[in-house]
Amino acid sequence: MRTIAIALAATLLAGSACADEQVIKLKQAPGLDKVENNCAACHSLAYIPMNSVFLNAAAWDAEVTKMRKAFGAPIDDADAKVIADYLKKNYGT
Repeated sequence: MRTIAIALAATLLAGSACADEQVIKLKQAPGLDKVENNCAACHSLAYIPMNSVFLNAAAWDAEVTKMRKAFGAPIDDADAKVIADYLKKNYGT
């Protein structure tokens, strides 16, 4: 019985923590759908505006390549190009 009570309390606490999470709205532009569908599958979209102050066009290309090659993100070549173009045009330094 005690285990059930602990599990229930943990579930309730986790639910309230998620309720405070901010919704990230990225810039509306061509390619946003590819970014939302591919990038958000693995991490928060908050990383995009958070890192935009540091990344230029070449760095965004490198980030997309890293996600695919080093981390194994299942993004095809066409989508990777669209994603990189979106990031460079809307979040590059």
